Amino acid sequence: MKYILFPAATLIAAIALSTGCTGSKSLSDADAIPTNDNVILHAWSWSFNTIADNMKDISDAGYTFVQTSPANTCFIGENGGMALFSQPGDSVSGKWYYYYQPIDWKIGNHLLGTRDEFIAMCDSAKKYGVKIIVDVLPNHTAIDHTAVTAALDSAVGGHENLFHANGFNDIIDYNDRYQCTTGKMGGLPDVNTENPDFQYYYMQYVNDLISCGARGFRYDTAKHIGLPSDSLDAKSSKNNFWDIATGREAVNGISLLMPDSLFIYGEVLQDKNVKEEEYAEYIDQTASSYGHVLRNALNAQNYYADSLADWHHKVSPDRLVTWVESHDTYCNAHESAGMSDEQIRMGWVFLTARQHGTPLFFSRPDGSTRENYWGNNRIGARGNDEFKHPEVAAVNKFRRAMHGQPEQVIVSDNGAVIEVARGNKGIALINFTDHAQPVSLPTTLPNGKYHDKVYDKEFTVTDGHITGNIAPLSSCVIF
Repeated sequence: MKYILFPAATLIAAIALSTGCTGSKSLSDADAIPTNDNVILHAWSWSFNTIADNMKDISDAGYTFVQTSPANTCFIGENGGMALFSQPGDSVSGKWYYYYQPIDWKIGNHLLGTRDEFIAMCDSAKKYGVKIIVDVLPNHTAIDHTAVTAALDSAVGGHENLFHANGFNDIIDYNDRYQCTTGKMGGLPDVNTENPDFQYYYMQYVNDLISCGARGFRYDTAKHIGLPSDSLDAKSSKNNFWDIATGREAVNGISLLMPDSLFIYGEVLQDKNVKEEEYAEYIDQTASSYGHVLRNALNAQNYYADSLADWHHKVSPDRLVTWVESHDTYCNAHESAGMSDEQIRMGWVFLTARQHGTPLFFSRPDGSTRENYWGNNRIGARGNDEFKHPEVAAVNKFRRAMHGQPEQVIVSDNGAVIEVARGNKGIALINFTDHAQPVSLPTTLPNGKYHDKVYDKEFTVTDGHITGNIAPLSSCVIF
């Protein structure tokens, strides 16, 4: 007997579909069932020009958003070297993380490009129907805070006013909210995000990004920026940064442009004492725990190896940004870097075929291998071809075609083959293992013969049961 998972959010709809009882709305109405349709390409370390030059491929692969690395003026480390991650003795120096060390909040840096190049990228995105998300980071400055520009110091009333009173004290306990939201993280001094003069200066940057064509933001280290319920830093009178950043409040006469047209989410990495529900009043959040359990199942080649039936988050899954891996899991401790491109792809098909979450595809470096994580090791270059692999493109398009369709996740007894069914309109089949697998599963598809969109493999549905075969670490998308 096969195990069938009906997620709580879609149980009623799934039962209605199987019995013909539809309640107050017909399931043929695409708006009857809430679904997330968007797909994000994280063009990690691609320059603005590189993103613009590849916009047609990005659009053709079915992405609705492309996320850039930080666009702000940043610390120039290692003499401006352009290596993703240089080692002693390398001919080219550099580190990717320097763009995460702001010295000013203006558009343009030596790693990714100028303000004019940013505008050209946004223009290219608009031409192809893609929207730009910018990674923003108001929480801290460069480790060498003396590199902060004189203009920024002046705008906030002096260098000392740029930082929290606790901003140079290291975070010892990341589950202590006062330390977490006011203290120094990884050597990065903590900005006083509650200083109205800083808020005004920062919002000028955000609004400039929007004026240039940005249509969304990813807030780096979002859980390190205080919420209204958090304890105040000695220099702060109220924790209102998120009200300012999301357009609920103005500061010194400036407010967020077009707040209702933006997609905003935050890196709220899950841990003890993280206020996910309060953050959800302002922004969508990253589903970091779900990425972890998904990687566990992929590495075990068994759906049942971890608890994939649960989203592992307090917030509704339609408010989550999901991933198989992020730039942090790939680059920092290399938690996911040892996984093959095929494994990542199978996790991607599983996530993207589903009804909820907004999946983000991390673009690995061009030329990267499981022995050489940095590949060709150049900031600004395009990542490898996985972002437009036929299976990736097929499931991206499947996701949009399945608008309004409830999900069922159906799994073989051995946990090897997963079927994500969307109403009776389409399915994705995923083989988590490195062996060919027979497919014999219940399905919602009507009787008939079907061919998948990538490999033209034939499957037969008879009396609510689908049969066929699927190759190792591959997927088949049918709709």
